Amino acid sequence: MQALLDVILPVFLVIGFGYVAVWRGFFTAQGVDALMKFSQNFAIPCLLFSAIANLDLTTSLDTRLLISFYAGAASGFALGTLGAYYIFKRGIEDSIAIGFCCLFSNSVLLGLAINERAYGPEALAGAYAIIAFHSPFCYGVGITAMEIARNRGGSPLTMIRGVARAMFRNVLVLAIIAGFIVNLGGITLPGVLRDGLDLVIRAALPTALFALGGVLMHYKPEGDARVIAMICFISLLIHPAVTFTFGTALSVPSDTFKTTVLTAAMAPGVNGYIFANMYGRAKRVAATSVLVATALTILTAWMWLMALG
Repeated sequence: MQALLDVILPVFLVIGFGYVAVWRGFFTAQGVDALMKFSQNFAIPCLLFSAIANLDLTTSLDTRLLISFYAGAASGFALGTLGAYYIFKRGIEDSIAIGFCCLFSNSVLLGLAINERAYGPEALAGAYAIIAFHSPFCYGVGITAMEIARNRGGSPLTMIRGVARAMFRNVLVLAIIAGFIVNLGGITLPGVLRDGLDLVIRAALPTALFALGGVLMHYKPEGDARVIAMICFISLLIHPAVTFTFGTALSVPSDTFKTTVLTAAMAPGVNGYIFANMYGRAKRVAATSVLVATALTILTAWMWLMALG
């Protein structure tokens, strides 16, 4: 119970403030959209850029950690896509969008906030190692699968061009690439630039959590209930369970093992809806899944915290 009170509820209180503020008319939908654009297009990219630029790659990029997390993510995508296609008889493009919801856990807005409160700032190195590859990996898998489905019988060059165009328009991917360039190139940023970045970074998580609450207020609990239940089950239980199994088998160090499993246990991120909206497929299911799974994370994250000790 103490973990629920100390770690999880403060994060969801900020989300709840955003939800209630929009619901009761204290904050406009346009204001929330502006906050989300600021957080997703400016503050979060600054956070990721700074984190990757200052990450100790020799110690943080543990291949065992990455294999454990992304084996779980890939399993989620495969199960979600196949389940939607074969069990629920959705079209292939709808199925890929549904699978993407099972693939893209909310590693930044929820993952960083809950991990920091659970294990302290020093535990975030493992989370940042995951995040460094999260958007490139997930969008790479999702966009490639969708472009293959959309270009059945078409030119491979057209498919490759579509994948590259979509990837390099993603500001999170660009921020991560820039961070790696600074890190690997040994580039030292001017102090005034670092200070400016730090000011923006401090606003990143609270602003994004508040805006997430406001955005979720517009997501009505509608859609195929069975498909939504499948997405929640895969995202909140299967993904972390596979990560836990691989992490145990590969002997991931205990300090990063907990962070890895807890990050895998997060609800689908808003990117699940963004991806569905980008292709105009399964948008209602994706939106509702983000809402329902985010609410369920209060209980499932508590469960995983208890299981991890």
